[in-house]
Amino acid sequence: MTNTIAAKFKQQLMQRFQQSRQLSEDLCQPLETEDYGLQAVAETSPAKWHIAHTSWFYETFLLKPFLNNFKPFHDQYEHLFNSYYNAIGQPFLRPKRGLLSRPTVKQVYQYRQTVSQQVLTLLDQSSFEQREPDEQKTIIDRIELGIQHEKQHQELFLTDLKYNFFQNPLYPAYRQPSATERFSPQSVIKPDAIKWQSIEAGVYQCGQSSEGFGFDNERPAHNQYLETSQLASRPITNGEYLQFIADKGYTNSILWLSDGWSWLQQNNVSHPLYWVELKDGWYEFTLFGLQPLLEHAPVCHINYYEADAFARWAGNRLATEFEWEVYASQRINELNTDFAEPPLHPSINAPDDSGIFHQTWQWTQSSYAQYPGFQPNEGAVGEYNGKFMCNQMVLRGGSCLSPSQHIRHTYRNFFYPTDRWQMSGLRLAK
Repeated sequence: MTNTIAAKFKQQLMQRFQQSRQLSEDLCQPLETEDYGLQAVAETSPAKWHIAHTSWFYETFLLKPFLNNFKPFHDQYEHLFNSYYNAIGQPFLRPKRGLLSRPTVKQVYQYRQTVSQQVLTLLDQSSFEQREPDEQKTIIDRIELGIQHEKQHQELFLTDLKYNFFQNPLYPAYRQPSATERFSPQSVIKPDAIKWQSIEAGVYQCGQSSEGFGFDNERPAHNQYLETSQLASRPITNGEYLQFIADKGYTNSILWLSDGWSWLQQNNVSHPLYWVELKDGWYEFTLFGLQPLLEHAPVCHINYYEADAFARWAGNRLATEFEWEVYASQRINELNTDFAEPPLHPSINAPDDSGIFHQTWQWTQSSYAQYPGFQPNEGAVGEYNGKFMCNQMVLRGGSCLSPSQHIRHTYRNFFYPTDRWQMSGLRLAK
């Protein structure tokens, strides 16, 4: 790599770093100070914690090992804003993040600004060019991982905030819908009837094989044999899910896995998360507040058990993650990532009408496990994905809240079967 090319690459990296940092702060603009500390359950984190943790990530994995004369912003922040990296030290208890009224929002932003400036200093200082090539590569890789990590937290920021706001009987809106984001039957075109798209039996390469960025759980590329199967041309809609409810799907034990039926009984669930039935019909809590339920929009905020039960009721099943990946890779031209900010709700200004990407995450029947030859990153940063490969299920596709750069057919999301606060829906297979 010539000096000119290297300088241009480094400049682009610095620009993308600054853009990702700015977007997190832009997403916080609609918040009041009181909103920053909300944490309704252990699974959701306060907005303030997301802002701090994404700075902690750079400080811990980049600045501490590589910045000359590094001094931590605060000695206790390594403990307070550690998420789950046990090799770093004992994290502050996750369910108690909402109790951290101090540091204040102002202090967290000061921390964030200091870390951002130090990252730019690390790349910009003349000593960077004097480092060994392997060390330069590690620094660049860590910055890239930090950028992608922050993008994941931008999506989590919105889903966590939505759940936290939902606990308030005022049903507060994160922001008001614009004129093109109206919640009315006319705002979502009725989808075509489901068409079944075939995948022929054979051996397919799955996983990340390109030189572009991919998380370690997407690698290595490997061969998978698939039997002949068919996948639905679009996700299931709210209207179709209403038929499942009307047909007593939530009270028919035959449709449910044993663990799913236990979860259903223990939690007294009878409809997707965020659905609210009022005298004049169904409504759905959204980031725009409580809005009329759009029957033609994709159903979302259902867990794995609900998705599996619906598929059984429909006489079908969920796809495996590899069937989904092959299906999506054959339709990669339908991928459109050109939007400046998240549409905030499925089918509201979503750029991809097909629903392969940009609408809801789609549950698969695949357990989250390592690929053949999987190698986590070295050191503590290797805890990023690999340690969670147990008792979780894979989702594919990306939602309306997903960063554009994460909308790819090899991306593997994963959650526990009971989780509903993410934008999760389903696509049928048979």
